[in-house]
Amino acid sequence: MQFDKQIVLVTGGGRGLGTSIVRSFAQQGARVIVNYRNSRDAAEALASSLDAGQAIALRADVTDAEQVKALFSAAEEHFGSPVTTVVNNALVDFSFNGDARDKADAITWAAFDSQFRGSVQAALHTTQAALPGMRSLGFGRIVNIGTNLFQNPVVPYHDYTAAKAAVLSLTRTLASDLGPDGITVNMVSGGLLRTTDASAATPDEVFDLIAAGTPLQSVTTPDEFADAVLFFASPWSRAVTGQNLVVDGGLVKD
Repeated sequence: MQFDKQIVLVTGGGRGLGTSIVRSFAQQGARVIVNYRNSRDAAEALASSLDAGQAIALRADVTDAEQVKALFSAAEEHFGSPVTTVVNNALVDFSFNGDARDKADAITWAAFDSQFRGSVQAALHTTQAALPGMRSLGFGRIVNIGTNLFQNPVVPYHDYTAAKAAVLSLTRTLASDLGPDGITVNMVSGGLLRTTDASAATPDEVFDLIAAGTPLQSVTTPDEFADAVLFFASPWSRAVTGQNLVVDGGLVKD
């Protein structure tokens, strides 16, 4: 399905990486739902900045199944057609600051529970809410946002990394389950992005060190990362599902 026929939900679309993803889809002519939980002003400003009728900002806590169902209903009523594409980008409150992270002897299960709810539970909720509409169309694209940290665990983000690894497993099992319905499920995994709300606490010297270790000698930007998300929603990825594409300037080779 061409982008101008797609209705795209970007969870956590009102800030950070989500903003770049929303703008990238909109530039290709897609209609976009800018989902937010707390960032109402930013989400509404983003939606208003796009072409008239192209975007709507809708609030929902994606860890709450009923709120997600209401989100999909409101989106379909607004655009007159089901959501075709879901980008699971929302991130539970998290700061990418390695010096401030709990090590193995201090981290609590509550931290893991929060990240699993924000990543795995949320992705399950949006997928289940999207299925009726996608099946009616015989088309669906689900793109989950991951991390390169489970290939390159240089920072002890134990809770965040474990949750994203679980989302990769979910990506692959969903791809197998939903393929017969014409629905693809893929993941795009990045390293530290320069710069988002979540990475704003990262010292410049850390960014510079990462850049020096990549073949491209740079740290991936949110806009560059968004390009890869677009690929998995595009007609050119129609035979690709269950895959994890690492987008980090070549830092991780596996």
